[in-house]
Amino acid sequence: MTEATAVHASALEGATASVSGTSAAARLMRAHLRALGAEVHDGSTENAAEALVVLRNGDRHAVTVDWAGPVMVPGLHDEATVQAACGVMHVHGRRSGSPRGIGVDYCGTAAGVLAMTGLLAAVLRGEPRVRTSVAEAALLTVSQYLAAAGADEAEAVDLRPGGPPFVSADGVRFEVEALVPEVWAAFWTALGTDSAAIRDGWRPYQFRYATATAPIPDALHTATRAATFAKITGAATVSGASVCALYGPIEPIATPWRIEPTEGRATRNGAELVVYEAGRRIQAPMAAHLLGLLGATVIRVEPPGGDPLRGMPPVCRDISARWLALNRGKGAVEIDLKNPADRRRLRDELADADVFLHNWAPGNAEKWRLAAPDLPDGIVYAHTSGWGGGDLPDVPLGTDFMVQARTGLAELVRPSDEDPAPSLMTLVDVLGGLIGAEAVLVGVLTRRLTGRGVAVESSLLGAAGALLAGARERPAPGFRVPVCGRIDGVDVVTDLAALPGDPRFAAVVGRDDRGCPALGSPWRFS
Repeated sequence: MTEATAVHASALEGATASVSGTSAAARLMRAHLRALGAEVHDGSTENAAEALVVLRNGDRHAVTVDWAGPVMVPGLHDEATVQAACGVMHVHGRRSGSPRGIGVDYCGTAAGVLAMTGLLAAVLRGEPRVRTSVAEAALLTVSQYLAAAGADEAEAVDLRPGGPPFVSADGVRFEVEALVPEVWAAFWTALGTDSAAIRDGWRPYQFRYATATAPIPDALHTATRAATFAKITGAATVSGASVCALYGPIEPIATPWRIEPTEGRATRNGAELVVYEAGRRIQAPMAAHLLGLLGATVIRVEPPGGDPLRGMPPVCRDISARWLALNRGKGAVEIDLKNPADRRRLRDELADADVFLHNWAPGNAEKWRLAAPDLPDGIVYAHTSGWGGGDLPDVPLGTDFMVQARTGLAELVRPSDEDPAPSLMTLVDVLGGLIGAEAVLVGVLTRRLTGRGVAVESSLLGAAGALLAGARERPAPGFRVPVCGRIDGVDVVTDLAALPGDPRFAAVVGRDDRGCPALGSPWRFS
């Protein structure tokens, strides 16, 4: 056993756990408890998930997951009915034009991660019991879409159906990733595409992370159907775009996170965590948001002038509704990462922090001397990455839809009578954020037990692996497709804006001080 593995296992080494249930949440909890070194025994096989962990000091901590929790919609009893009632089918189906169930047990897997995070928080806080539910996890996964639907203004982009993947002349289905308009334009220009189509396609393509659909011009699909995949990959090389064919399902990676000790002794082990988060888009901001819901003080590291996504439409009183869904309640410090003096100031401020969390591209932390060895002794350094923890060859840019394509998740999210296509709902970004929060608490608990600083890394690959672990074959034709707006007796929610005023969701969905739809904490401690 290596030193890193020993520290990784020590968080719950010597503990025993009894896990009941057959759901996706129960499966995930068994796997994660074993990864933390606990001895896991099977309890009953009821259609719920309960984990009981007995630590070596004799303390008992129980975590319970049920289907509905405080959501008062009758008939919630499985993955499909929860997806229907909580808006997940609606969001996933936007690309297709009508609600569709996700072919993997996404909400149950997310609930399992929430349960593990709550359990670790209970251990750190000395709480004997914590409860959560699959319905609360489902609502959390669509929180950005829910916030945008209930904003003061309408969407600024077209929500008609459409979007990638693309198909080449030789029949290869593939995804394209371009993070800036210059790369997007250069890629399509290399394929001989009309400049008007290139211009008109950028905005819906750019917003697909926020809207779960991308009605791009047909001319872009026509351009790829006229080019071989070899020509397309050549255009990507010249332009700087990233291209990835849709693969079959891979074997899931062994563990959801990596943990290694760092130099120096920990000097802070207080009950309240101070977290600095340098996050973009979804993954790291979601992780920090969950830590804030657990009581941590979270301070965002933003560029001079503030995060430009604060103004992303639609807004609630001049602040982006989507931004609020992930960042409300956080403090902020403005740091110019290109400025050595600003980077030194950030390192100085981290002397009073417990956690430094980021999702920068590989190599940036080292380039800016903000990697684990550069930080104050005893800190928990957390990197929520794209491909960390795996050794897949020929990986593309580590973003949500590219990870879905490369891992084969795109084959599993839709039934076998539909063409494979990644969900444009940000499945692995959101789940990666949930696993990132769990990984941070694993690091905090390990630091408490060892007295040393810890570096933890979670990834989008690990999030995809958690979903792949429970589904290895494509779903049957028609799987989780509603009929006449219902599935197994439960109505499919298609109006997210109505949820804040629906009394069945009153215990979970409310509005913040700006009037923006907001979710409460998904955990109840006792």
